[in-house]
Amino acid sequence: MAAAAVVKHTFLVSTVKMKHLCKETQVTVVNGQLPGPVIDVTEGDTVAVHVVNKSPNNITIHWHGVRQWLNCWADGVPMITQRPILPKHNFTYRFNVSGQEGTLWWHAHVSCLRATLHGALIIRPRHGAGSYPFPKPHKEIPIIIGDWWQKDLRKVAWNMAHDSFGDFPSASTINGKLGDLFNCSGTPEDGYELHMEPGKTYLLRIINAGLFFEFYLKIAGHKFKVVASDANYVSPFTTDVIAIAPGETMDALVVADAPAGRYYVVAVPTQPPLPDPQVEAHATRAIVQYSNTHSPGSGAAVAGGDQSCEEDDDDVPVAPQMPDEHDTLRSFYFHGNLTGLPHRRPSPVPLQVDERMLITLGLGSVCRRGQSCTTGVHGKGILVASMNNISFEPPTMKTTPLLEAHYFHTGDIDAMPEFPDWPPRLFNFTDRGLTPWGPKEMEVERASKATAVRRFRHGAVVEVVFQNTAILQSDSNPMHLHGHDMVVLAQGHGNYNATKDVASYNLVNPPWKNTVLVPNLGWVAVRFVANNPGVWFVHCHFEFHLTMGMATVFIVENGSTVETSLPPPPENFPTRAAEDNLVPDEFYIKTKKTEASYK
Repeated sequence: MAAAAVVKHTFLVSTVKMKHLCKETQVTVVNGQLPGPVIDVTEGDTVAVHVVNKSPNNITIHWHGVRQWLNCWADGVPMITQRPILPKHNFTYRFNVSGQEGTLWWHAHVSCLRATLHGALIIRPRHGAGSYPFPKPHKEIPIIIGDWWQKDLRKVAWNMAHDSFGDFPSASTINGKLGDLFNCSGTPEDGYELHMEPGKTYLLRIINAGLFFEFYLKIAGHKFKVVASDANYVSPFTTDVIAIAPGETMDALVVADAPAGRYYVVAVPTQPPLPDPQVEAHATRAIVQYSNTHSPGSGAAVAGGDQSCEEDDDDVPVAPQMPDEHDTLRSFYFHGNLTGLPHRRPSPVPLQVDERMLITLGLGSVCRRGQSCTTGVHGKGILVASMNNISFEPPTMKTTPLLEAHYFHTGDIDAMPEFPDWPPRLFNFTDRGLTPWGPKEMEVERASKATAVRRFRHGAVVEVVFQNTAILQSDSNPMHLHGHDMVVLAQGHGNYNATKDVASYNLVNPPWKNTVLVPNLGWVAVRFVANNPGVWFVHCHFEFHLTMGMATVFIVENGSTVETSLPPPPENFPTRAAEDNLVPDEFYIKTKKTEASYK
């Protein structure tokens, strides 16, 4: 059993040139790497990451899935929890990883830049790998699925925010490599190569860091045994394909039990079938190489190492048969197979519900600023994404971050509109007739832009049903809640019906997740306990949906004690309140805590 440690990293954010597909592209990365450095810690450790911003962009880093217990200040969302780190400035994130173990990740929370600013965050058990609820693997290997963009990501983000949607990634990647499905003037791109020893078991820590797509992942000739998701253990189940949406992590065991040889690892992006708009999407592939099999020019066999996927006519890897890109049922049933591991769940399933919400997810329109319009996208409106017909309006740099305004009781946060518990009207949300532009969708698609927030008393048990709609599209939506894990009670197709669907709730061994995929033309029901005080972002992890406004803010109020209340900002945390010598939250004043006692 290792003693708790302080794990320190320095993240130097800069722009570098990388060449793929015969073209050099300026990309923003950490420490010159893509993916960025792995943060490898043990449960109970403290992490300190010093971010030095030498890029031309404003930057924040979000520690995706880290619960940030009583530490919302380190959550890393621009103008929600902090001011962004300006060019030529630096900032140190400090947070604890107690009570969590498994695979998480970190990424920039700046529109589109997470495509190149991301990396794995691995939390190991305090008692070592021998305490896994599955056989100890021979090796553990991060597998990060992502995108390669040949376009300026800042321009892509601007286009999405201004009603222009012609930008798509040029390729998909596995651990930063494009693989031999892509080439430069006939020369195949390098691919990631994973070396395995026959008979050994490997734990793959799979992360979807892409901006746009859910992926199906397969390894020819091999099976996965899924054992965890979003840093929560699940009851193991065997599958030949993994479905993973942006933001999700999946831990899976793979046994090297196939005949000696070379096998393709293929990741295929999915998209909804017609009549949804069809976009340009690219599969990618890596190679599993058995260590006792000759691989021309690959050099020494290093498990998890980066090697070139070179092949000749006598040594062509075996390719898997992949699901169709429009096969959304594979994803539905895969996610439905996730159940919690009863003796390793984080806490009991909350049974008594205090607050209930039905949140519809879809597209819509708002009038251009200063103009009137009557027919939405048909009459010069701007296309937006929304939750309950409200498209999130991010605070500007001229305002105070919401967390600071909440904590110091400043600004307009108390006057902000309340995010509604229900959509403005009930109708057949999954009517396919709403997808094409026409009179049906015109009646229901209109939205409003607002910085809406929803407040919860400390300790409230909240049940949320996320309902996808067919308005202008019928895509799935990976919904991510910061600061909390959610119990996934049930999912279904069509419109949620409380009268009958509550009967399908799994209250015995549901999975706990921080990112929940709401299925195409369907719904998912979750619960969480609002016991982590702070200001927490809730949003879709498809980047175009987030940029278009599919987000809101949940505010969890303080409890009645110091131990259930958000402490003041850490030392050297840049706030306008500090500049103006404002006093901390009144709870701390009443209890007469000195500054030293709560730092």
